[in-house]
Amino acid sequence: MANISDLIEAFLLDTLGDDDSLSISRNELANYFSCAPSQINYVLSTRFTPERGYTIESRRGGGGSITVVRISQPPNEMLEELIGHTVAEGLGYNRACQIIDRMVTENLLNPDSANMLKVVLGDKSLIAPGIAKDGLRAGIMKSVLLYLLKMNDDGVQPRRM
Repeated sequence: MANISDLIEAFLLDTLGDDDSLSISRNELANYFSCAPSQINYVLSTRFTPERGYTIESRRGGGGSITVVRISQPPNEMLEELIGHTVAEGLGYNRACQIIDRMVTENLLNPDSANMLKVVLGDKSLIAPGIAKDGLRAGIMKSVLLYLLKMNDDGVQPRRM
């Protein structure tokens, strides 16, 4: 059985469909799902992130209108942006998985390669003290992103690794 966060995410994605944006009232959404508006905020802040290809525009008051915007950008621009975000702060495992999932969505990785990369970036694979794992993970992810960027710059047709 899916939890409420999964249901809210699925509803928003289904409602968004192929459109680039979706505007909806936070309170109406919370009423529809019989949950607190904070639950809607949680879903938006964890599942509709730039790493996953979305931004959220929010207006307070009057029911708290939100707009979910799908980020559409050329693959090289996306890869360059992800490289900057990845290295700047280190990289936790959940954020790494979001980036990997986005690369699958953008057809830069196939699902098997994505799953293998998730294993490589997992805490069990990185033999280091806790805080150092985020730095190691960021370095590995940066190398993968740079490789994909180089493939695109060399004129190699983007293929799913």
